[in-house]
Amino acid sequence: MNHYDAIIIGAGFSGLYQLHFLRENLGLNVKILETADNVGGTWFWNRYPGSRCDTESKAYTYYFSKELYEDWNWSERYPTQPEIEKYLNYVCDKLDLRKDIEFQTKVTDLIYDNERKTWTTLTNNKEKFSSKFIISAVGCLSYANMPVIPNKNKFQGEIYHTGDWPKIEPELANKNIGIIGTGSTGIQVIPEVAKLAKKLTVFQRTPNYSVPANNYKLTQNQKNQANIDFHKSKELMFQHRGGHPWTHSHISAKATEVTKRNALYEKAWANGGLSFRDTFSDLSIDADSNLTASQFIINKIKKIIKNPDTAAMLTDFDHPFGSKRPPIDTNYYETFNRKNVDLINIRKDPIKSFKTNGITTEKNDYELEVLIFATGFDALTGTLLNMNIIGDNNISLKNIWQTGPKTNLGLLVPNFPNLFLITGPGSPAVLTNMPRAIEQHVEWIGNCIKYMLKNDYDSIQTTVEAADDWTENVQEAVKDNFFLSAKHSWYLGGNIPGKPKIFIPYAGGLNKYREICDLVAQNDYRGCIFTKTT
Repeated sequence: MNHYDAIIIGAGFSGLYQLHFLRENLGLNVKILETADNVGGTWFWNRYPGSRCDTESKAYTYYFSKELYEDWNWSERYPTQPEIEKYLNYVCDKLDLRKDIEFQTKVTDLIYDNERKTWTTLTNNKEKFSSKFIISAVGCLSYANMPVIPNKNKFQGEIYHTGDWPKIEPELANKNIGIIGTGSTGIQVIPEVAKLAKKLTVFQRTPNYSVPANNYKLTQNQKNQANIDFHKSKELMFQHRGGHPWTHSHISAKATEVTKRNALYEKAWANGGLSFRDTFSDLSIDADSNLTASQFIINKIKKIIKNPDTAAMLTDFDHPFGSKRPPIDTNYYETFNRKNVDLINIRKDPIKSFKTNGITTEKNDYELEVLIFATGFDALTGTLLNMNIIGDNNISLKNIWQTGPKTNLGLLVPNFPNLFLITGPGSPAVLTNMPRAIEQHVEWIGNCIKYMLKNDYDSIQTTVEAADDWTENVQEAVKDNFFLSAKHSWYLGGNIPGKPKIFIPYAGGLNKYREICDLVAQNDYRGCIFTKTT
C-alpha cells in the first residue's frame, strides 16, 4: 500500500492548486486521485453544447501567480468549456502536476485509523493508499441529479445528462429532441440544441430569471488592460461578497426615482452578466426593491417572446429574482420564437413515464429520439455522501449528515480528523466566483497543515461545538435574504427528493468569510483540537 502525506480527491481548479501548494510550499509527497481520464473537474464532464462560464474570464482564473495569469490569453469575455479545459491542462503542464495525478481512479471508501492517525483510501481499481491527510476537491456541482422516470428501459432513443456529456459529441442534427430543465444549464444548452434539432420540446417545471451575457471576443487591448489591472482586480474581488471584480452598489432600488432607476437597469441589461444583481444594494433583502428588478426582467421577456402563452410560461415565477442561481444567457428567450421549439409546463402536465419512442405526460404523448436531462446536481453534499467515508470511532459521514451537513467553516467535520473539504457545505462556495473561494480554501488548508508540521501535531479535528456554532451561523446569515423563499432551489436541497431542506452554503459573503477564517487561524485554529505523539 503506497503511503503519501496527503491524498487529494479531484483534479479540477481545487485539486490542481492544492497539489501545487502542498508540494511547492511544504515539500509534501502528494497524490491526486481523479475519476476522469484528464484534468478539468466540472469542466471535463460538462461539455454539452453551449457550456460556458457565467463569470468573466479575467476573474475566472487563478490569481496566485501573476506569471501564470499573464501567460494565458482568454479569447472571450465568457470562456467556453473547451477553452477552460484547455486552460486547466495548460496549468497542469506548466506547473508539472501531471506526474502526481492518477487518472481513471474513483475513490469508493475513505477509512480513518485512529491508532495510526492515517486514512486508508480505496478505489474502484482495487487499489489502496494510506495518507496522513485527505483533502476533498470533488467540487460543489459534480454529482449529477438524474430524476427517476418509470419505464426508462422501454425507451429506444438516446439519453444524456448535461453533467456527464460524452467526449464524442452525439449526433443531434435533424432529430426530435426533448430537454428537461430550464435552470442555468438548460438556459445554455437549449439555444444550441434548437439550432440542430428537427424539433425541440422543452419540459419546464419552474422558469428562471435570466439576464443577457452580451458576450464578445476580447481585443488585444482588453487583454493587455487585464494584465495591467491584475492587482486592482484581485483587490476588488477580495472586497466583493461574491468574489467579483466590481464594487457593490450603495443605492436602494425602491428609494430611486423611477426614471433614473429604469435607466440604471437598462444600462446594466446592456452591459450584461452577473453584475446586474449589483445595480442596487437591496435587491436580495427588500421585497419592494426586488420587485422592481423582477418586473423589469419580466417586461424584457414579454417584449422578446412573440407567443403570449409562451411568454406567460416563461414569466410564471414562483420566486423573487436572485433567490435561485441567476443565469446569464445568449439568445435564450429568442429561441422560443423558433418554429421548431415547443415549451411544455410540467407543473400543469407532469411527466408520467417513458415509452418506446418518447415520453408520456398526464395529458399528452411526445415522440422523441433523444432526451437530454439538464436537471443539475445533488449540490455540495452529493459526491461526498456517495463515497463511504468513515471517521473516528467508525462514524459514517452519511449517518451524521442525515439531517443536513454540519461543518466548521465548510472546511472541517467533527469526528473526521485530518479531513479537509474545499468549498464544502457551510462555505460560500457556489454563491461566489469559484476560483476566488477555491484559492482562499486551498491556502487556509495549506497554512493549517504547515502549522501542524511546525508544531509536530499528528491530527486536527474540529469540535462538535464549533461545528454546531458555525452551522447556526450559516442559517443566521441567510435569514434576511430571499434565498429561503425559493423552495425548489438546490441551495436548499429542494431539487433532490428526500434531501434535508436546509440552506447549505454560507451567504454572509466571501469577504466576510475570509476575515472569519483568518481570525480562526490567527487564534491558533480556535475550535479545533490537535493531537501529537508523545
